[in-house]
Amino acid sequence: MSWYPTPVPSQSGRRVLVTGANKGLGFFTAARLAAAGAHVVLSGRNPERLEAAVAAIREARPATSVETLVFDTSSLDSVRAGADALIAGPALDGVVANAGMVHAPDQRRESVDGNELVLATNMLGHFALLARLLGHLAPGARVVTLGSLSTMLSTFRTDDLQLTRGYDSWRAYAQSKIASQVVAFELDRRLRAADVPVSSIVAHPGYSIGGRTPRVPGVNEPSTGKRFADSAQALWAQGKHRGAEPILHALTAPGVDGGQFWGPRFMTKGSPVLHRPTRTTTDAAIAARVWALAERATGTEFAVAR
Repeated sequence: MSWYPTPVPSQSGRRVLVTGANKGLGFFTAARLAAAGAHVVLSGRNPERLEAAVAAIREARPATSVETLVFDTSSLDSVRAGADALIAGPALDGVVANAGMVHAPDQRRESVDGNELVLATNMLGHFALLARLLGHLAPGARVVTLGSLSTMLSTFRTDDLQLTRGYDSWRAYAQSKIASQVVAFELDRRLRAADVPVSSIVAHPGYSIGGRTPRVPGVNEPSTGKRFADSAQALWAQGKHRGAEPILHALTAPGVDGGQFWGPRFMTKGSPVLHRPTRTTTDAAIAARVWALAERATGTEFAVAR
């Protein structure tokens, strides 16, 4: 018997933001939350793709409560505008920090704010977003940051997070995900220290690929060639609909605690289980340096207090 899908408790009355929700893991996370009764805010930088995602969700379940919000996590002005729009509405019961670049550019590029583009998109934008939204999170809210297997496969240069001394696309992606996890675990420590009733959790999707994912018009439409190529990886890969399960578990399941790291049972695929994060991502001294860098790079003071 297949473990998929795992049950999602009723989310009726809850408002959740999912960044990067127009495709991939973000889309399937948003769709499952909406089906469970949550009001889901799907954010992304492309309004047409967001509308296609909403259309797909409503075609499957017409009564779902969803809305779109356009902002780009690589742009701090765009993030601040998005945060302000969210603050104008009801409190959030959950945030899924999913938006990001998986395929980093071959050459080092900078965001409009002058930060290395992959770091800006994957970590700095969410850092600035959460700094602004923290006071708008309801008691008991959960913040789920999207982690990655790459955090177990790369070193981490805290003295060169902007990769000004040497760039390659793999390091850009891996370091951005390590930094994201570092910040997420540090956020939970600071929330606990300040007695703020919000939890910060990390979840990773294993090895989840498009060719193993159901076709959804306007959202996931892999070519025949990609489906064939990805099917050759079936022993160790899963679709993105299944990769969303650890994220959903971290956000909704009873008994989940802040500071935890969830992922697939067999590391690259399978049902959600509790994993052990790397020492680098949970090191408080490393976290202090990364947090300070993020504050400088974003021009944001992220104060965690009641």
